[in-house]
Amino acid sequence: MNPLFSIITVTFNSVKNLKHTVESVKCQTFSDYEYIIIDGASSDNTLSFIDTVKTSCFKILSETDEGIYDAMNKGLDLAKGEYVLFLNAGDTFHSNNILLKVADIVKEYNYPGIIYGQTRIVDENRKYLGERHLDAPEVLSVESFSKGMLVCHQAFFALRKITSPYNRKHRFSADYEWCIKCLQHSKKNVYIGDEPIIDYLAEGATTQNHFKSLMERFRIMTTYYGVTKTLGNHIQFIARAFKRKIK
Repeated sequence: MNPLFSIITVTFNSVKNLKHTVESVKCQTFSDYEYIIIDGASSDNTLSFIDTVKTSCFKILSETDEGIYDAMNKGLDLAKGEYVLFLNAGDTFHSNNILLKVADIVKEYNYPGIIYGQTRIVDENRKYLGERHLDAPEVLSVESFSKGMLVCHQAFFALRKITSPYNRKHRFSADYEWCIKCLQHSKKNVYIGDEPIIDYLAEGATTQNHFKSLMERFRIMTTYYGVTKTLGNHIQFIARAFKRKIK
């Protein structure tokens, strides 16, 4: 029996970017999914666009929210699939057969907790900007995230029953903590391979608030990995960033 995927998109006044995401989902060759769009009561033509493209697998909720993680929690509440994946407006699947590949892994490994892969970065015109500076490792554990968010949130399929709500006290990095918690409850994590599975739009809320996000993530790291280890890892982060700047 095929797994059901719950693909969740959070959007607000971003119909241009949303079109790319919706098209990416609808073009998947694997059709056992529900597509949940959480709209923050957009004032552009987001809803009229959705009306022209929605099918029976779409679930639409449009109302004001208290931020992106409040909206994402609403998506989780609506999700009925065995796995959840978040693709925010502008994020897309890298190819049309990604869900099929993940579904095959689900059946081969008997519903692992996490299925994950690589991400590449694009701009709003879908122009390739580069790979993430952190590569998803072939072996993933809770400890892996002490070195940063090695797997992009959008390339992180999580078994629905091991997920929990996003911690809304975090404004920019609740997704980082959410992934850690998922990993804590996952009995098996499977790497899909080296080919990117997600094209990530560079212009996100975290990108725009980069310093605040890093500070928030530092505090989360100290909670899960301790102050000493976190400080030591950050020395390595600084060295890594310096090398990237030189290149």
